[in-house]
Amino acid sequence: MSSSSRRTAAQPRGFRCSECGWTTAKWVGRCGECQEWGTVAEQGAAPTGPRTVATSPAHTPARPIADIPVEGARAVPTGVAEFDRVLGGGLVPGAVVLLAGEPGVGKSTLLLDVAGIAAGTGRRVLYVSGEESAGQVRLRAERIGALQAGLLLASETDLGTVLGHIEAERPDLLVLDSVQTIASAEVDGAPGGVSQVREVAAAIITAAKSRDMPVVLVGHVTKDGTVAGPRTLEHLVDVVCQFEGDRHASLRMVRAVKNRYGPTDEVGCFELTETGIAGVSDPSGLFMSHALADVPGTCVTISLEGRRPLPLEIQALAVPSTLANPRRTTSGVDSSRLAMILAVMHRHAGLRLDSQDVYVSTIGGARVVEPAADLAIALAAMSAATQVPAARGTVAIGEVGLSGELRPVATLGRRLAEAARLGFTRAIVPAGSAEVAPPGMELLPASGLAQAMELARVAPVRERSGL
Repeated sequence: MSSSSRRTAAQPRGFRCSECGWTTAKWVGRCGECQEWGTVAEQGAAPTGPRTVATSPAHTPARPIADIPVEGARAVPTGVAEFDRVLGGGLVPGAVVLLAGEPGVGKSTLLLDVAGIAAGTGRRVLYVSGEESAGQVRLRAERIGALQAGLLLASETDLGTVLGHIEAERPDLLVLDSVQTIASAEVDGAPGGVSQVREVAAAIITAAKSRDMPVVLVGHVTKDGTVAGPRTLEHLVDVVCQFEGDRHASLRMVRAVKNRYGPTDEVGCFELTETGIAGVSDPSGLFMSHALADVPGTCVTISLEGRRPLPLEIQALAVPSTLANPRRTTSGVDSSRLAMILAVMHRHAGLRLDSQDVYVSTIGGARVVEPAADLAIALAAMSAATQVPAARGTVAIGEVGLSGELRPVATLGRRLAEAARLGFTRAIVPAGSAEVAPPGMELLPASGLAQAMELARVAPVRERSGL
């Protein structure tokens, strides 16, 4: 035996994570890359050359890209305008959409409504439920008005039976609720496990692509809000949507975190009622309570979700603290962002809140994710500390820097137009913004946080000189 052969025989086999593909020379219980437990398994030595070679000619020859037809690849609207907005116009034939969300948020209700509308237009829809009985789904369909002759219902948990239904019914749309409840008899493991979810997803995706059949999969989420199951599930599907909302409130929001056929920054707004779920085309009033009133501790900003401007009311409360480390509690606002803004206010605006508990929240369960709301958070905190309300009809838009300056934000004109439509007459914006004020609105440019507080009139007269 040659020396090279002996080295190959002695080469360690290695271990690989089934979730993310991370490799290691020794077995470990937890993946060092994705931090998942029990996903590292032994694998054989990597081959020195390719294992797959061409054995037969291609069934469909390659063609010039200009000769490829596009009629069959265009999105078909679902009939739910807010859902179509997130998807990029509708469902593309052969596309696989994963809709993930917490239990009870309304995923099944939304998809049953989509299935009923599609069936009402003459399309053949197969709704497979692995979590509820057929009778329970039928009662929900009756309550939301989704009883249609073209809507076929099956309650199954076996993958082979589901594929049999697809072969027999040949639907134009498949809804699978949920991917974690379906299991294959050919694969070891419990339903929802890594191997089962991967097998179910691969089989459903193959059926969707071969038939140009759009598929919507319902997925569970973990405690931290990520999609349950192997990470490869999100890579296999074409669209990943997150269904968000507080189960104690009626507002629901759908965001696309991955979309091969459309934008990933759009958001759809829905309202969950006793009779089903309905899209909200103008959700402006859902996120404001005292928009135009003189209430201390409040300030309004305009956030941009995709191409949709949404007004958000920021509320703040500052009370004396008896703790060595005062509380900084937030709801809908990033806590680290609030801590940074309070530090900038202390250093560059002369406002000390180190002896007070500060609470900051949004209205209607909205979530602030962009820096354009920094100025509104600062003004709301300042107003809460001084008990002086901001000037009536004021909206604040701007990012706060660590040196106290205000930085410009993108698409300011669209935000100002929405504020003017809602009745705001004053807008505090970063200095240097080359935007024309909408009719009936006055632009108040500010170069720094201290000047913005002066313009908002949130400090008492006796303290303004010190700002």
